[in-house]
Amino acid sequence: MTKNTSIHTQSLKIPKIILLTSKLISFISPKLITLFAAKLFTTPIKHKIPKRELEMDRNSTQNLIKIPAIDKEVILYQYGKSEKKILLVHGWSGRGTQLFKIADELLKEGYSTISFDAPAHGKSPGKNTIMIDFIAVILEIDKQFGPFEAAIGHSLGGMSVLNAIKKRFKVNHAVVIGSGDIVLDIMDDFVTKLNLKPSISTLLRLHFEKKYKEDMNSYSAYLAAKDTSIPVLVIHDNNDPEVPVTAGIHIHKHLKNGALFLTDGLGHRKILGNPKVIEKIVQFIKNK
Repeated sequence: MTKNTSIHTQSLKIPKIILLTSKLISFISPKLITLFAAKLFTTPIKHKIPKRELEMDRNSTQNLIKIPAIDKEVILYQYGKSEKKILLVHGWSGRGTQLFKIADELLKEGYSTISFDAPAHGKSPGKNTIMIDFIAVILEIDKQFGPFEAAIGHSLGGMSVLNAIKKRFKVNHAVVIGSGDIVLDIMDDFVTKLNLKPSISTLLRLHFEKKYKEDMNSYSAYLAAKDTSIPVLVIHDNNDPEVPVTAGIHIHKHLKNGALFLTDGLGHRKILGNPKVIEKIVQFIKNK
């Protein structure tokens, strides 16, 4: 199995105070450090919306909607008026307007987009969330606002889209950009960044499995890819500092009907605004 690391930790410098706190708690109790690590793992950073995203923010119809499966609420963005709808799913610590350049180009091509701030992200309430919540939101939005022609997910959003498809989310095409892959690798990488013993990763996994009553590694993107028969475009940068390109290559390897587009020098976020990448996405979705 290829080792594919981090969804959201690799390029983030963890503050020294958190590293020191982690070290101190780890000396006190394995249980306490597991709970502390779990809280950190499920707490995104809320960023102020940048100026470049303000036009999509201003021109979207926004509503707070309930997600009964997880008893949480999220802000929904409806952008454009077409019945040909595309679902956009941001990544960890992202926002529903983050894929605005892709959305703008899709509008020009006669599509409308629906996106959301995941729980504890952007304008949505809450402080903690996990990929299971992202998937629940996708499935509920599909129920209320679908059907969708396609879904586009970035980073954790890409993993979530593939897992939602595995859970009967029906679209004609899917695009995953800079997607993470193997859940256990992501947890291992997170624990390493906190300078904790590798055994804490196992405790962290067991904590989540007890809480959600599911095998956490079953959410790995390559496993969802195996069960996906629709055309899926995997886009990844060779120099992505947050999610290694091996993740994208591994996902593509397990798709029944996949295409792989690798870029150079666009990293993890700049890739979302690259004209060649956007052109590739639009052409892929239009290819009936």
